[in-house]
Amino acid sequence: MKITAVFAPNSSGNPTGKLADGELRFEDAGPLSGLKLIGFAIWERRTGSGRNVTFPARSYSVNGERRSFALLRPINDVTTHERLRESILNAFEYVEDMAALKDGDGSGDSNECVIWDSTDTVEALRRP
Repeated sequence: MKITAVFAPNSSGNPTGKLADGELRFEDAGPLSGLKLIGFAIWERRTGSGRNVTFPARSYSVNGERRSFALLRPINDVTTHERLRESILNAFEYVEDMAALKDGDGSGDSNECVIWDSTDTVEALRRP
């Protein structure tokens, strides 16, 4: 199984603090092969210290109050969100670094990074 994080930079700067939208693409993943999970976003923290990842969610209203229901939920271990969040943030940082290195040399920039590849038995970010 191979999972790749793909990012679309927020070039408009709107909303403030949003750096990019993200998706996870699945390859060689049995019934998930050829599918992608959309709805991630990379944000600059409001305090200015670091970044955050928001996961896909569905908005709904109860008595006029807006709420959201997380679509990606842990089965047992609630820390799984943190592991995925760190992998996505590492991948985004890698993509930013690669874009900075390629800036100006005419080679274009890559907006994706492998975050899981079971063929290498890697459980975290694997940089190509």
